[in-house]
Formats: sequence, structure tokens, C-alpha cells
Amino acid sequence: MKFKAQIMDEIAVERAITRIAHEIIEKNHGIENLCLIGIRTRGVFIASRLAKAIEKIEGKTVDMGILDITLYRDDLTLSSNDPIVNSTEIPFPVVNKKVVLVDDVIYTGRTVRAAMDAVMSLGRAARIQLAVLIDRGHRELPIRSDFVGKNIPTSRSEIVAVRFKEYDGETSVKLYQKDV
Repeated sequence: MKFKAQIMDEIAVERAITRIAHEIIEKNHGIENLCLIGIRTRGVFIASRLAKAIEKIEGKTVDMGILDITLYRDDLTLSSNDPIVNSTEIPFPVVNKKVVLVDDVIYTGRTVRAAMDAVMSLGRAARIQLAVLIDRGHRELPIRSDFVGKNIPTSRSEIVAVRFKEYDGETSVKLYQKDV
């Protein structure tokens, strides 16, 4: 991969997360019956930061969970004969909750579809919304984000790399060109 551009630095990422937190509160008229569910891996870091931002704004905590969608993917047989399944940690019922799924990048929409299937297997939520740090286009399914940190038009030959200090050693969003 060849580095093309830095799209967001740590300050820009935090600014986007704070803005998304305000938008979530506004659209949901507060945080009553609201929960955040981060999609492994990097969606979890965004959900955690959103939960902290919401608590800072509202003065109350919001339920937060972690979702592993491995077994719900439609490309599971293409990716591996022995998929690595991590734990889903949702220590609260989703029934009648306003669920905000959180992910780092939305691309084809297939990850989000799998996440919605996983959430629906836990019970009937009142509403499912989607918050992403980056929307790069190229949808294959009719899925859209409700909350977006940044829209980045990309080509299919580009890769958007979201990194978080806790996992990758730095917080940033960078654009790369795939090797041909």
C-alpha cells in the first residue's frame, strides 16, 4: 500500500466524535432508552469515546456494548475455514431500546447488515441507527449512516485506515492506494 493522504488527525477525530455525540442526543431527544453498540474492532473505540462525550454533555451514562459480527457475515466462507470469533458483550437488553450501532468506516454496507442481524437476534429494538466516523461510499446494499464524522469519496482501489491510540498506537484517519 502506498500512503496518499492524512484525512484526520487526533484532534479532528475527537472533534467529529463530539459532534456526532451532540447529533445523537438531538435526534433522539436526549438519551432515555438509548444504547451504543460498537462493532469490533475499531467501532468499539468510537462507541467508548461517544459514551464519554455523551456523559460529559448530559451528565448521565449511556449503556454501551460490544458486538462481534463474525458469524453473521455473508462472506464468512470466503474469508476463512476457521473464523476467529470474539465475544459479544451486551450486558443490557436491547428490547425497546434506541440502538446506535457504531463503526469506523462504512463501505459496502455488508458489515452493517450483519450487525443489524446480530442485534435483531438479541431482541426487537425500538430503533436501530448507525454512527460511523468515515463514510467512503460504494454501497452494495441500501444502507445509510444516520451520523457521519466525515464523508470521503474514494475509489475502490483506495483503503481508508482508521487508527486508535489504544489499539494502533496513534489516532488518525489515513488514505492509502492499494498496490496493483
